[in-house]
Amino acid sequence: MSTAYRLHYAPDNASLAVRLALEARGLAYETVLVNRRAREQDGPAYRALNPGGLIPVLETPDGPMFETAAILLWLADRHGGLGPAAEDPGRTTFLKWLFFASNTLHADLRMLFYPGQYVGEDHEAALRDGVTVRLTRHLQYLDAAVAAPGWPGGVTEFYLACLLRWMALYPDTFDRGWFDLARYPALAALAARVEASDAAADAIRAEGLGPAPFTAPRPATPPEGTAT
Repeated sequence: MSTAYRLHYAPDNASLAVRLALEARGLAYETVLVNRRAREQDGPAYRALNPGGLIPVLETPDGPMFETAAILLWLADRHGGLGPAAEDPGRTTFLKWLFFASNTLHADLRMLFYPGQYVGEDHEAALRDGVTVRLTRHLQYLDAAVAAPGWPGGVTEFYLACLLRWMALYPDTFDRGWFDLARYPALAALAARVEASDAAADAIRAEGLGPAPFTAPRPATPPEGTAT
């Protein structure tokens, strides 16, 4: 590849958080569209990069990386400016909320988006109802954390902004009245910060995210590929 990094992405997928981090540091990278409509993520070429078949993968000089939080943390450590350094006292807060975003918030969102992967059809509605209760609690915890002194920002904000966007948009067959960003003023301010960044401007153009992708999101109209 002609650059140090190659991002395998689909529009408005978890790769968006990685794109924001790359753009924020002005890092040169190539993109490779993963055609979700054709299920390319399940093909042997993509599975050779990520056996789990999830998006994204970031190819690096050290080999391919997968898992969004791992990629974001690696970029923060490799390039700086995306989160507290290892010796910084704020590192503790940074790590716990980055992995909360990945292992708890995003994991629960997957159950909301794809209940059939977890339970039978007869139980999907009950699972979604239970998950929205959990997600509401998560958002309350996060809003307090973001508002507290010492919030470290960095790549955690990119990840959270994407998750907030998806809560407002998906799934389009489910009542999303459970979520209102205005109920969480600190998270709403975080979304506005990310939206106003130069990194977001580049992502908006690349993935067709619309003029207010995190504070007033609408479905993406990407120049290539599809979000689902």
